Amino acid sequence: MQSIILASQSPRRKQLLEWAEVSFEVIIQNTDESFDASLSAAQIPINIAMAKALAVKEATQTTSIILAADTVVVLNNTIINKPKDRNDAIQMLTALAGKMHNVITGVVLLSSSKTISFSETTEVEFYPLSQAQIEFYVDEYKPYDKAGAYAIQEWIGVVGIKKITGDFYNVMGLPVSRVVQELQNFAD
Repeated sequence: MQSIILASQSPRRKQLLEWAEVSFEVIIQNTDESFDASLSAAQIPINIAMAKALAVKEATQTTSIILAADTVVVLNNTIINKPKDRNDAIQMLTALAGKMHNVITGVVLLSSSKTISFSETTEVEFYPLSQAQIEFYVDEYKPYDKAGAYAIQEWIGVVGIKKITGDFYNVMGLPVSRVVQELQNFAD
């Protein structure tokens, strides 16, 4: 498989590609992550990922495949972004506690001749969480760079997740097995 460019600063996406033994280098460009509220929840992360991929393509003029992704959390048809601060993170986790929500990752594979884009949705249900548990997690793990204010692979996922339906790694930020399949199709 040809080497790719990962257009993401996410350490989790980097780790997942390393686990899959995909050769890549990281190149990022700052992009606006705002979105048109009229888009469907599944389309929003694809559009943000496309903006990331196009920004890297413009900046580098590369002929390599660019992989970009973005993840959103959706509760009751409302997008929950990354928290602004401690209070925002606590409010987000309080809203998610005891409820089912969707984690949607949009993925774009872009080359000079081909584009593949898709989204993957995973349902996640939290057990009810106490205020003390939520504050402990936020204070210890500082999940300010994470959609929905949590990382499933951290303490809160270990003690707080009741059920997951779909791709676990999608919740970490990249449906890596599907990405590998699409990369193989990309070369065909």
